[in-house]
Amino acid sequence: MKKSLIQFIKFNLVSASVTIVQLLLVNVFFWLMKDWKAPLPGLLSAVFNEAAVGAGNANWGYVLPFFLSNVLANLYGFFVNRKVTFHSDAPKRNAVVFLIVLCILILVSTWIQGSLVHVITERFPAGTKLAPTLAALAAGTIQFLILFPLEKYVLLKERER
Repeated sequence: MKKSLIQFIKFNLVSASVTIVQLLLVNVFFWLMKDWKAPLPGLLSAVFNEAAVGAGNANWGYVLPFFLSNVLANLYGFFVNRKVTFHSDAPKRNAVVFLIVLCILILVSTWIQGSLVHVITERFPAGTKLAPTLAALAAGTIQFLILFPLEKYVLLKERER
């Protein structure tokens, strides 16, 4: 129980650093890609439609910053947690499983982020500049609730000492 509590605290600390990395990246990517209006292909355009993400936002320049910032920040977190939090010697192939789960989770949370930004900017125009940050924080909380048990009990079991 004590070890799990310590791991939970360490995971939270790593998650805080992941959040900082993600928030920096999402804002930089959002700024860099805001003029990229190329439409999304197939299924992505059905999921990230204008009804969900707002008029003029169903494009690569709007969706990709959320996805990229999330992938990069969470990969960093996975490897830090592997070494520092769980002291795991889990096989490297678990990183592939993590990436697959992460990509699915990120697609869902990217949709959530896009939808939240749309709601925030539509209902609270003064919050437009903070909308990507607030949306990323909400999606990060959902990811935390899924990733901690996945990493602790499935992918990064602590090595035997």
